Amino acid sequence: MSYGLLADAVLVLHVAIVLFVVGGLLLVVAGNLAGWRWVNHWWLRLLHLGAIAFVVAEAWLGITCPLTTWEIALRVAAGQDAYAGGFLQHWLHRLLYWDAPAWVFTLAYTVFALAVVGAWWRWPPRRAD
Repeated sequence: MSYGLLADAVLVLHVAIVLFVVGGLLLVVAGNLAGWRWVNHWWLRLLHLGAIAFVVAEAWLGITCPLTTWEIALRVAAGQDAYAGGFLQHWLHRLLYWDAPAWVFTLAYTVFALAVVGAWWRWPPRRAD
């Protein structure tokens, strides 16, 4: 497998994790409002909380996401520009990488994490149904 394809795979993984973090909160809130008990499964909620906690810790510590670092290294190894590529690659990057000061992302991640914690408080996870 070429470095470029590996970089694309890391990008797709990164987008999937972002969708899990953002969509997970939406799913918990909407699912509880709809009466879906499975959205409070302990492991789903714990994995979701761990994912946003990792993102917030990175932001507060000023650490670049390891997936971003890995993808860029793979693109360089493939002889590509860090964020140039095909259609899918272009739009996935536009979804993930915005141009704003670091404090904006730290604040956004922190507020989002507080919303996740609020959902834990409002709709606590269940270990068994």
